[in-house]
Amino acid sequence: MANIKVKLVKSLIGSKKDQIATAYALGLRKIGDESVQPDNPQTQGKIKKIGHLIEVTEA
Repeated sequence: MANIKVKLVKSLIGSKKDQIATAYALGLRKIGDESVQPDNPQTQGKIKKIGHLIEVTEA
């Protein structure tokens, strides 16, 4: 299964609590943080929820 790299590019300040929790679940806490996640339906759902705050690339 392929992996994807997720990077937080916008601040979590002012975001809803569930969006902040989703970012934390992806391992993203500060702007510029990156994490490598498996490309599965669960991760795709998280990315869809906070897509306006992150940048996604193939790992």
